[in-house]
Amino acid sequence: MLVHADETTVKLRFTNGYIWIFSSATEVAYVYSCTREGSIPKQHLTGFTGVLVSDFFSAYDAIECRKQRCIVHLIRDMNDDLRKNPFDAEFKLILQEFGVLMRSILNTIDRFGLKRRYLNKHWKNVDQFYRAILARNLQSEIAVQYRDRLNRWKEELFTFLDCDGVPWNNNNAEHAVKQFVAHRKINNGFFTEAGIRRFLILLSVYETCRYREIDFLAFLRSGRKYLLNDPSPTTGVD
Repeated sequence: MLVHADETTVKLRFTNGYIWIFSSATEVAYVYSCTREGSIPKQHLTGFTGVLVSDFFSAYDAIECRKQRCIVHLIRDMNDDLRKNPFDAEFKLILQEFGVLMRSILNTIDRFGLKRRYLNKHWKNVDQFYRAILARNLQSEIAVQYRDRLNRWKEELFTFLDCDGVPWNNNNAEHAVKQFVAHRKINNGFFTEAGIRRFLILLSVYETCRYREIDFLAFLRSGRKYLLNDPSPTTGVD
């Protein structure tokens, strides 16, 4: 089982809050919280034993399951720091080597998809990359920071090499976030806490219907209280 997680802010009428997003390939749940504490994802993912795909926010650390950290987030950070340190040779070398590693992995994904039997071979390349950067006597502060960051997250950066169907990015959750952000642009500052909670229930149902190719209006008119467990495409509601 696979769950993507992300979070974003929301401005209510009298305070600020946070929207947590938990999504899979067939459903989405939006959850409101007045805090950004790690207890929120832990509460909603208690007993989860699959793979959690997320960014590097520490709130996800307490979830006792396998994790895949979003490499796209890491690459964005790398690019931002490269713009700030364009002449740092040690840092640029780490980025170049990481780019070579990822391109070889992505070539395999393009050919065979997210399948362990084809991706597992890249652990050899991963280990070579880490041996190279850990063996250097780095002097650059930013290079040292990224060496330590990469070393800390090694196992959770490359979980997808050991699994079938686990992506190396958090695009699924980010897509779900964008759906909320579109509404936030219009209603930010006007929500009440009760109102945002009701809205998120409706948005969760709407997005889940879209994921399962179920007609949202047909579902509402059907009077059903639960969506079908069968995620197979349909144009209506049985």
